[in-house]
Amino acid sequence: MKRDTLLHLAKKHGSPLYVYDTDKIASQYKRLTDAFSAVDSLKINYAVKALSNINILKFIKNLGAGLDTVSFQEVQLGLAAGYSPESIFFTPNGVSLEEIEEVAKLGVQINIDNLSILELFGQKHPETPVCIRINPHVMGGGNHKISVGHIDSKFGISIYQTPHILRVVENTGMRISGIHMHTGSDILDIDTFLRASEILLDTAKQFDNLDFIDFGSGFKVPYKEGDIETNVEEFGKKLSKRFNDFSKEYGKKLTLLFEPGKFLVSESGSFLAKVNVIKQTTSTVFAGVDSGFNHLGRPMMYNSYHHIENISNPKGRERFYTVVGYICETDTFGANRRINEITEGDILCFKNAGAYCFTMASNYNSRYKPAEVMLINGKDYLITKRENFDDIIKNQIMIKELS
Repeated sequence: MKRDTLLHLAKKHGSPLYVYDTDKIASQYKRLTDAFSAVDSLKINYAVKALSNINILKFIKNLGAGLDTVSFQEVQLGLAAGYSPESIFFTPNGVSLEEIEEVAKLGVQINIDNLSILELFGQKHPETPVCIRINPHVMGGGNHKISVGHIDSKFGISIYQTPHILRVVENTGMRISGIHMHTGSDILDIDTFLRASEILLDTAKQFDNLDFIDFGSGFKVPYKEGDIETNVEEFGKKLSKRFNDFSKEYGKKLTLLFEPGKFLVSESGSFLAKVNVIKQTTSTVFAGVDSGFNHLGRPMMYNSYHHIENISNPKGRERFYTVVGYICETDTFGANRRINEITEGDILCFKNAGAYCFTMASNYNSRYKPAEVMLINGKDYLITKRENFDDIIKNQIMIKELS
Protein backbone atom coordinates (compact mmCIF):
# COMPACT_ATOMS: atom_id res chain seq x y z
CA MET A 1 0.00 0.00 0.00
CA LYS A 2 1.18 3.49 -0.80
CA ARG A 3 2.48 5.65 2.05
CA ASP A 4 0.17 8.54 1.15
CA THR A 5 -2.84 6.21 1.32
CA LEU A 6 -1.82 4.87 4.71
CA LEU A 7 -1.16 8.35 6.10
CA HIS A 8 -4.57 9.48 4.84
CA LEU A 9 -6.24 6.50 6.54
CA ALA A 10 -4.41 7.15 9.82
CA LYS A 11 -5.59 10.76 9.73
CA LYS A 12 -9.15 9.75 8.80
CA HIS A 13 -9.63 6.83 11.17
CA GLY A 14 -7.07 7.53 13.89
CA SER A 15 -4.46 5.23 15.38
CA PRO A 16 -3.69 2.51 16.16
CA LEU A 17 -5.27 1.11 13.01
CA TYR A 18 -5.27 -2.11 11.00
CA VAL A 19 -5.60 -1.77 7.22
CA TYR A 20 -6.18 -4.68 4.81
CA ASP A 21 -5.64 -4.48 1.06
CA THR A 22 -7.99 -6.96 -0.64
CA ASP A 23 -6.03 -6.81 -3.90
CA LYS A 24 -3.22 -8.68 -2.15
CA ILE A 25 -5.61 -11.30 -0.77
CA ALA A 26 -7.01 -11.89 -4.25
CA SER A 27 -3.55 -12.17 -5.84
CA GLN A 28 -2.40 -14.67 -3.18
CA TYR A 29 -5.52 -16.77 -3.75
CA LYS A 30 -4.91 -16.77 -7.50
CA ARG A 31 -1.25 -17.62 -7.01
CA LEU A 32 -2.16 -20.70 -5.00
CA THR A 33 -4.92 -21.91 -7.32
CA ASP A 34 -2.68 -21.35 -10.35
CA ALA A 35 0.09 -23.40 -8.72
CA PHE A 36 -2.31 -26.35 -8.44
CA SER A 37 -4.23 -25.81 -11.66
CA ALA A 38 -3.16 -29.26 -12.89
CA VAL A 39 -5.16 -30.95 -10.13
CA ASP A 40 -8.53 -32.21 -11.34
CA SER A 41 -10.33 -31.13 -8.16
CA LEU A 42 -8.91 -28.45 -5.86
CA LYS A 43 -10.54 -26.75 -2.87
CA ILE A 44 -9.12 -23.91 -0.77
CA ASN A 45 -10.51 -23.49 2.74
CA TYR A 46 -9.44 -20.24 4.37
CA ALA A 47 -8.30 -20.58 7.99
CA VAL A 48 -10.63 -18.20 9.83
CA LYS A 49 -8.40 -17.91 12.90
CA ALA A 50 -5.88 -15.86 10.91
CA LEU A 51 -8.24 -12.92 10.37
CA SER A 52 -11.88 -13.41 11.23
CA ASN A 53 -13.65 -10.14 10.39
CA ILE A 54 -16.90 -11.05 8.67
CA ASN A 55 -16.17 -8.69 5.77
CA ILE A 56 -12.88 -10.48 5.11
CA LEU A 57 -14.76 -13.79 5.15
CA LYS A 58 -17.30 -12.47 2.64
CA PHE A 59 -14.55 -11.22 0.34
CA ILE A 60 -12.75 -14.56 0.42
CA LYS A 61 -16.03 -16.39 -0.20
CA ASN A 62 -16.43 -14.37 -3.39
CA LEU A 63 -13.03 -15.64 -4.51
CA GLY A 64 -14.39 -19.19 -4.35
CA ALA A 65 -12.94 -20.44 -1.07
CA GLY A 66 -14.51 -22.44 1.72
CA LEU A 67 -13.60 -22.09 5.40
CA ASP A 68 -11.48 -23.94 7.92
CA THR A 69 -12.78 -23.30 11.45
CA VAL A 70 -11.61 -24.31 14.91
CA SER A 71 -14.53 -23.27 17.12
CA PHE A 72 -18.32 -23.24 17.10
CA GLN A 73 -18.15 -19.46 17.05
CA GLU A 74 -16.02 -19.45 13.89
CA VAL A 75 -18.59 -21.76 12.29
CA GLN A 76 -21.30 -19.26 13.21
CA LEU A 77 -19.23 -16.46 11.67
CA GLY A 78 -18.94 -18.46 8.47
CA LEU A 79 -22.66 -19.06 8.28
CA ALA A 80 -23.34 -15.37 8.99
CA ALA A 81 -20.97 -14.49 6.15
CA GLY A 82 -23.05 -16.56 3.76
CA TYR A 83 -21.06 -19.78 3.53
CA SER A 84 -23.06 -22.98 3.09
CA PRO A 85 -22.54 -25.56 5.87
CA GLU A 86 -20.98 -28.04 3.45
CA SER A 87 -18.31 -25.48 2.48
CA ILE A 88 -17.16 -25.19 6.11
CA PHE A 89 -14.67 -27.53 7.79
CA PHE A 90 -14.49 -27.86 11.57
CA THR A 91 -10.97 -28.77 12.70
CA PRO A 92 -10.92 -28.29 16.48
CA ASN A 93 -8.45 -29.50 19.07
CA GLY A 94 -9.30 -30.46 22.62
CA VAL A 95 -12.99 -29.53 22.40
CA SER A 96 -15.83 -31.50 23.94
CA LEU A 97 -17.91 -34.11 22.16
CA GLU A 98 -20.90 -31.84 22.74
CA GLU A 99 -19.34 -29.00 20.74
CA ILE A 100 -18.53 -31.35 17.86
CA GLU A 101 -22.11 -32.66 17.90
CA GLU A 102 -23.51 -29.11 17.83
CA VAL A 103 -21.43 -28.33 14.76
CA ALA A 104 -22.31 -31.62 13.08
CA LYS A 105 -26.02 -30.79 13.44
CA LEU A 106 -25.42 -27.81 11.16
CA GLY A 107 -24.17 -30.00 8.34
CA VAL A 108 -20.56 -28.86 8.62
CA GLN A 109 -17.70 -31.26 7.73
CA ILE A 110 -16.24 -32.65 10.96
CA ASN A 111 -12.51 -33.28 11.40
CA ILE A 112 -11.56 -35.33 14.50
CA ASP A 113 -8.04 -35.54 15.87
CA ASN A 114 -8.16 -37.95 18.80
CA LEU A 115 -9.13 -41.58 19.23
CA SER A 116 -11.47 -41.27 22.19
CA ILE A 117 -13.70 -38.63 20.56
CA LEU A 118 -13.57 -40.51 17.25
CA GLU A 119 -14.91 -43.64 18.93
CA LEU A 120 -17.58 -41.79 20.92
CA PHE A 121 -18.75 -39.84 17.88
CA GLY A 122 -18.74 -42.96 15.71
CA GLN A 123 -20.83 -44.87 18.22
CA LYS A 124 -23.46 -42.13 18.43
CA HIS A 125 -23.41 -40.81 14.85
CA PRO A 126 -22.10 -43.51 12.49
CA GLU A 127 -24.07 -42.01 9.62
CA THR A 128 -22.20 -38.67 9.75
CA PRO A 129 -19.13 -38.55 7.48
CA VAL A 130 -15.95 -37.72 9.38
CA CYS A 131 -12.47 -36.57 8.40
CA ILE A 132 -9.53 -37.78 10.48
CA ARG A 133 -6.55 -35.59 11.33
CA ILE A 134 -3.34 -37.56 11.57
CA ASN A 135 -0.02 -36.55 13.09
CA PRO A 136 2.68 -37.45 10.53
CA HIS A 137 5.53 -36.97 13.02
CA VAL A 138 7.23 -34.44 10.78
CA MET A 139 8.83 -31.39 12.34
CA GLY A 140 7.91 -28.36 10.29
CA GLY A 141 7.44 -24.67 11.03
CA GLY A 142 9.33 -21.48 11.66
CA ASN A 143 8.92 -21.62 15.46
CA HIS A 144 8.38 -24.52 17.86
CA LYS A 145 5.12 -22.93 19.03
CA ILE A 146 3.67 -23.18 15.51
CA SER A 147 5.11 -26.62 14.67
CA VAL A 148 2.15 -28.94 15.14
CA GLY A 149 3.00 -32.18 13.32
CA HIS A 150 5.90 -33.47 15.40
CA ILE A 151 5.85 -36.49 17.69
CA ASP A 152 5.18 -34.50 20.88
CA SER A 153 2.41 -32.34 19.39
CA LYS A 154 -1.07 -32.32 20.91
CA PHE A 155 -2.56 -32.21 17.40
CA GLY A 156 -3.72 -35.20 15.38
CA ILE A 157 -3.76 -38.96 15.83
CA SER A 158 -0.33 -40.56 15.51
CA ILE A 159 0.30 -42.45 12.29
CA TYR A 160 1.42 -45.30 14.53
CA GLN A 161 -2.13 -45.47 15.87
CA THR A 162 -3.63 -46.07 12.43
CA PRO A 163 -4.52 -49.69 13.33
CA HIS A 164 -6.54 -48.31 16.25
CA ILE A 165 -8.32 -45.89 13.92
CA LEU A 166 -9.20 -48.72 11.55
CA ARG A 167 -10.52 -50.80 14.44
CA VAL A 168 -12.75 -47.92 15.61
CA VAL A 169 -14.06 -47.43 12.08
CA GLU A 170 -14.81 -51.13 11.71
CA ASN A 171 -16.48 -51.43 15.12
CA THR A 172 -18.67 -48.35 14.72
CA GLY A 173 -19.45 -48.65 11.02
CA MET A 174 -18.71 -44.94 10.62
CA ARG A 175 -17.75 -43.46 7.25
CA ILE A 176 -14.42 -41.70 6.83
CA SER A 177 -14.72 -39.07 4.11
CA GLY A 178 -11.25 -37.56 4.31
CA ILE A 179 -7.75 -37.67 5.77
CA HIS A 180 -6.03 -34.50 6.99
CA MET A 181 -2.72 -33.23 8.32
CA HIS A 182 -1.16 -29.90 9.21
CA THR A 183 2.52 -29.85 10.11
CA GLY A 184 2.97 -26.21 11.08
CA SER A 185 3.35 -22.64 9.91
CA ASP A 186 6.14 -20.78 8.09
CA ILE A 187 7.49 -23.93 6.44
CA LEU A 188 10.12 -23.05 3.86
CA ASP A 189 11.49 -26.38 2.67
CA ILE A 190 9.03 -27.99 0.24
CA ASP A 191 10.73 -31.34 0.87
CA THR A 192 9.18 -31.17 4.35
CA PHE A 193 5.75 -30.84 2.74
CA LEU A 194 6.42 -33.60 0.25
CA ARG A 195 7.74 -35.99 2.92
CA ALA A 196 4.67 -35.42 5.08
CA SER A 197 2.45 -35.70 1.99
CA GLU A 198 3.77 -39.19 1.26
CA ILE A 199 2.92 -40.21 4.81
CA LEU A 200 -0.58 -38.80 4.40
CA LEU A 201 -1.11 -40.61 1.09
CA ASP A 202 0.15 -43.89 2.54
CA THR A 203 -2.38 -43.48 5.34
CA ALA A 204 -5.16 -42.64 2.88
CA LYS A 205 -4.62 -45.95 1.08
CA GLN A 206 -5.95 -47.75 4.13
CA PHE A 207 -9.39 -46.13 3.92
CA ASP A 208 -12.05 -46.96 1.38
CA ASN A 209 -14.27 -44.42 -0.37
CA LEU A 210 -12.56 -41.15 0.65
CA ASP A 211 -13.79 -37.95 -0.95
CA PHE A 212 -10.80 -35.70 -0.25
CA ILE A 213 -7.32 -35.43 1.20
CA ASP A 214 -6.48 -32.26 3.15
CA PHE A 215 -2.79 -31.29 3.15
CA GLY A 216 -3.16 -28.40 5.60
CA SER A 217 -1.01 -25.37 4.85
CA GLY A 218 1.84 -23.47 6.50
CA PHE A 219 3.40 -21.78 3.47
CA LYS A 220 5.99 -19.18 4.44
CA VAL A 221 5.52 -15.59 3.27
CA PRO A 222 8.28 -12.96 3.04
CA TYR A 223 8.55 -10.61 6.01
CA LYS A 224 10.96 -8.09 4.51
CA GLU A 225 12.51 -7.16 1.18
CA GLY A 226 14.61 -10.03 -0.16
CA ASP A 227 13.23 -12.50 2.37
CA ILE A 228 12.84 -16.12 1.35
CA GLU A 229 9.43 -17.76 1.05
CA THR A 230 7.85 -21.09 0.16
CA ASN A 231 8.07 -21.78 -3.56
CA VAL A 232 4.42 -22.72 -4.00
CA GLU A 233 4.80 -22.93 -7.78
CA GLU A 234 7.45 -25.67 -7.55
CA PHE A 235 5.52 -27.39 -4.80
CA GLY A 236 2.37 -27.21 -6.91
CA LYS A 237 4.01 -28.95 -9.84
CA LYS A 238 5.43 -31.75 -7.71
CA LEU A 239 2.43 -32.40 -5.49
CA SER A 240 -0.13 -32.03 -8.30
CA LYS A 241 1.49 -34.83 -10.31
CA ARG A 242 1.81 -37.03 -7.25
CA PHE A 243 -1.78 -36.39 -6.21
CA ASN A 244 -3.21 -37.06 -9.68
CA ASP A 245 -1.25 -40.31 -9.88
CA PHE A 246 -2.51 -41.30 -6.44
CA SER A 247 -6.13 -40.61 -7.41
CA LYS A 248 -5.76 -42.94 -10.38
CA GLU A 249 -4.25 -45.63 -8.17
CA TYR A 250 -7.01 -45.12 -5.63
CA GLY A 251 -9.60 -45.62 -8.35
CA LYS A 252 -11.64 -42.53 -7.55
CA LYS A 253 -11.50 -38.81 -8.28
CA LEU A 254 -10.38 -37.17 -5.05
CA THR A 255 -10.36 -33.51 -4.06
CA LEU A 256 -7.10 -31.93 -2.89
CA LEU A 257 -7.66 -29.47 -0.04
CA PHE A 258 -5.53 -26.74 1.47
CA GLU A 259 -6.38 -24.52 4.43
CA PRO A 260 -4.19 -21.41 4.13
CA GLY A 261 -4.57 -18.52 6.54
CA LYS A 262 -1.35 -16.52 6.78
CA PHE A 263 -0.51 -17.14 3.12
CA LEU A 264 -3.71 -15.40 2.01
CA VAL A 265 -3.92 -12.44 4.40
CA SER A 266 -0.58 -11.75 6.09
CA GLU A 267 0.91 -9.46 3.44
CA SER A 268 -2.40 -7.68 2.93
CA GLY A 269 -2.24 -6.11 6.39
CA SER A 270 -0.56 -2.96 7.64
CA PHE A 271 -0.67 -1.84 11.26
CA LEU A 272 -0.38 1.89 11.87
CA ALA A 273 0.70 3.37 15.20
CA LYS A 274 1.56 6.90 16.25
CA VAL A 275 4.81 7.71 18.03
CA ASN A 276 4.11 9.01 21.53
CA VAL A 277 7.65 9.59 22.72
CA ILE A 278 11.30 9.41 21.72
CA LYS A 279 13.43 8.35 24.67
CA GLN A 280 17.22 8.50 24.56
CA THR A 281 19.14 6.38 27.07
CA THR A 282 22.87 5.86 27.38
CA SER A 283 22.83 3.10 24.76
CA THR A 284 19.41 3.02 23.08
CA VAL A 285 16.96 5.32 21.37
CA PHE A 286 13.41 4.16 22.06
CA ALA A 287 10.44 5.06 19.90
CA GLY A 288 7.35 4.50 22.03
CA VAL A 289 4.07 4.12 20.14
CA ASP A 290 0.37 4.27 21.05
CA SER A 291 0.07 0.48 21.02
CA GLY A 292 1.60 -2.63 22.54
CA PHE A 293 1.45 -6.40 22.56
CA ASN A 294 -2.24 -6.03 23.42
CA HIS A 295 -2.70 -5.11 19.75
CA LEU A 296 0.20 -6.85 18.02
CA GLY A 297 1.40 -9.77 20.09
CA ARG A 298 3.33 -11.84 17.56
CA PRO A 299 6.78 -10.26 18.12
CA MET A 300 6.55 -11.01 21.85
CA MET A 301 4.84 -14.40 21.53
CA TYR A 302 6.73 -15.87 18.56
CA ASN A 303 9.72 -13.55 18.25
CA SER A 304 8.33 -12.77 14.81
CA TYR A 305 9.72 -10.08 12.55
CA HIS A 306 7.53 -7.24 11.29
CA HIS A 307 9.22 -4.70 9.05
CA ILE A 308 8.72 -1.19 10.46
CA GLU A 309 8.68 1.98 8.34
CA ASN A 310 8.32 5.62 9.28
CA ILE A 311 5.78 6.61 6.64
CA SER A 312 5.72 10.19 7.94
CA ASN A 313 9.38 10.76 7.03
CA PRO A 314 10.29 8.28 4.27
CA LYS A 315 13.34 10.28 3.10
CA GLY A 316 14.74 11.08 6.52
CA ARG A 317 18.22 10.09 7.64
CA GLU A 318 18.30 6.53 8.94
CA ARG A 319 18.99 5.99 12.62
CA PHE A 320 18.79 3.00 14.94
CA TYR A 321 15.65 2.73 17.05
CA THR A 322 14.11 0.18 19.37
CA VAL A 323 10.37 0.39 18.83
CA VAL A 324 8.34 -0.33 21.95
CA GLY A 325 4.75 -0.15 23.15
CA TYR A 326 2.91 1.46 26.04
CA ILE A 327 2.09 -1.71 27.99
CA CYS A 328 3.54 -1.98 31.50
CA GLU A 329 5.67 -4.97 30.54
CA THR A 330 8.45 -5.33 28.02
CA ASP A 331 6.71 -5.12 24.66
CA THR A 332 9.39 -4.65 22.05
CA PHE A 333 8.26 -4.66 18.43
CA GLY A 334 11.77 -4.37 17.02
CA ALA A 335 15.20 -3.82 18.55
CA ASN A 336 17.92 -1.70 16.98
CA ARG A 337 16.10 -1.24 13.67
CA ARG A 338 17.37 1.10 10.96
CA ILE A 339 14.42 3.46 10.43
CA ASN A 340 14.16 6.91 8.85
CA GLU A 341 14.46 9.52 11.58
CA ILE A 342 11.46 9.44 13.91
CA THR A 343 9.92 12.34 15.78
CA GLU A 344 6.98 12.40 18.13
CA GLY A 345 3.69 12.33 16.23
CA ASP A 346 5.05 10.34 13.29
CA ILE A 347 3.10 7.32 12.01
CA LEU A 348 4.94 3.99 11.91
CA CYS A 349 3.75 1.18 9.67
CA PHE A 350 4.19 -2.46 10.69
CA LYS A 351 4.10 -4.81 7.69
CA ASN A 352 2.68 -8.34 7.48
CA ALA A 353 -0.05 -7.44 9.94
CA GLY A 354 -2.91 -9.30 8.29
CA ALA A 355 -2.61 -12.68 10.02
CA TYR A 356 -2.81 -13.50 13.74
CA CYS A 357 -2.62 -9.84 14.71
CA PHE A 358 -6.01 -8.25 15.31
CA THR A 359 -7.52 -11.68 16.04
CA MET A 360 -5.14 -12.02 18.99
CA ALA A 361 -5.70 -8.49 20.31
CA SER A 362 -6.93 -7.97 23.87
CA ASN A 363 -7.94 -5.28 26.35
CA TYR A 364 -4.85 -5.82 28.50
CA ASN A 365 -4.12 -2.76 30.68
CA SER A 366 -7.78 -1.85 29.93
CA ARG A 367 -6.71 -0.45 26.58
CA TYR A 368 -9.17 -0.29 23.70
CA LYS A 369 -8.80 -2.58 20.72
CA PRO A 370 -7.91 -0.77 17.49
CA ALA A 371 -10.12 -0.11 14.50
CA GLU A 372 -9.94 -2.10 11.23
CA VAL A 373 -10.21 -0.76 7.69
CA MET A 374 -10.57 -2.70 4.46
CA LEU A 375 -9.49 -1.44 1.04
CA ILE A 376 -11.56 -2.65 -1.92
CA ASN A 377 -10.57 -1.30 -5.32
CA GLY A 378 -8.82 1.58 -3.58
CA LYS A 379 -11.84 2.62 -1.49
CA ASP A 380 -11.60 2.36 2.29
CA TYR A 381 -14.31 0.84 4.46
CA LEU A 382 -14.35 0.90 8.26
CA ILE A 383 -15.07 -2.75 9.21
CA THR A 384 -14.44 -2.59 12.97
CA LYS A 385 -14.98 0.60 14.92
CA ARG A 386 -12.59 1.69 17.62
CA GLU A 387 -13.63 0.65 21.09
CA ASN A 388 -14.59 3.01 23.91
CA PHE A 389 -14.96 2.72 27.67
CA ASP A 390 -18.43 1.20 27.41
CA ASP A 391 -16.90 -1.73 25.53
CA ILE A 392 -14.49 -2.32 28.40
CA ILE A 393 -17.20 -2.65 31.06
CA LYS A 394 -20.26 -3.79 29.07
CA ASN A 395 -20.07 -7.41 30.32
CA GLN A 396 -19.04 -6.55 33.87
CA ILE A 397 -21.77 -6.82 36.50
CA MET A 398 -21.78 -4.21 39.25
CA ILE A 399 -22.45 -5.49 42.78
CA LYS A 400 -24.84 -3.04 44.44
CA GLU A 401 -23.44 -3.67 47.92
CA LEU A 402 -20.07 -2.32 46.77
CA SER A 403 -21.54 1.03 45.69
